Amino acid sequence: MINIRQGSIRLFRFSGIDVFLHWSWFLIALIEIQSGAARYSSIAWNALEYLALFVIVTIHEFGHALACRQVGGTANQIVLWPLGGVAYVNPPPRPGATLWSIAAGPLVNVALLPILYVFDVWSGSSGLTAVAPDAHKLLQMLLYIDFGLLAFNMLPIYPLDGGQILRSLLWFVVGRARSLMVATVIGFAGVAGLIGLAVLWRSPWIGIVSVFILMNCWTGLRQGIALSRMAKLPRREGLACPSCKAAPLAGPNWICGKCRKPFDIFETQGVCPSCASRFSATKCLDCGAMNPISEWLAPTRVPSPL
Repeated sequence: MINIRQGSIRLFRFSGIDVFLHWSWFLIALIEIQSGAARYSSIAWNALEYLALFVIVTIHEFGHALACRQVGGTANQIVLWPLGGVAYVNPPPRPGATLWSIAAGPLVNVALLPILYVFDVWSGSSGLTAVAPDAHKLLQMLLYIDFGLLAFNMLPIYPLDGGQILRSLLWFVVGRARSLMVATVIGFAGVAGLIGLAVLWRSPWIGIVSVFILMNCWTGLRQGIALSRMAKLPRREGLACPSCKAAPLAGPNWICGKCRKPFDIFETQGVCPSCASRFSATKCLDCGAMNPISEWLAPTRVPSPL
């Protein structure tokens, strides 16, 4: 996933998760609020609608983050920006855990649909249309916004939720590396379609979204190729990551933080053979978790999740 955390300001912290707002959000908010002025009698209602949109986006991202934590993953940051929101989640490298972490976001929108629909129906039947037409219009727009976000996110285009859900399902069948490569290739096809729509509708926003998706597809494809190569490397018998239970790679796959030379951290018991620097903990190359080397003991070899 492309990193957009740089240039963001911290808004608040909830349940151990920091929510940030990218500086570009303010610029685009001014443009969007002014461009939608015709919908309401006052521009203040446009501002309220835009803020409500990002409240829904934030709840959606919290769905991802909390679900990731539920399956034993890490998730401590959410970044809001003009294209929506990004929850930086790192679930355990298992298809089921990844599937739940991703699917929980759209499920939040599904849960909001009947609630917003009830409010929309109530506002129409209670006479709010005549008494406070702007309020009625806002409630109506919130229903459309939630449905629109759900429909767009469920497109099977990586890295949208639909594309990542597809990848998670493929993971059960073809493995971690191949599922990512297949999902990104489908994502490239989806980008081509979005670019066509951007040209047809003369929409700069769809064009910007297409570029963002294209960059993530390229990054995902490279990651999938790297995972495929890693899957062919030998593993160490009798050792396993305390977090994901994957057996570590055998060979000089770790880089010394001092002299930058590669070495096998398990063969040397955490000592760099080039500069004699000692490391008491190491990072799992499969899940990214950092654990003490002494805890990487297992009675039998645990298969890699790749």
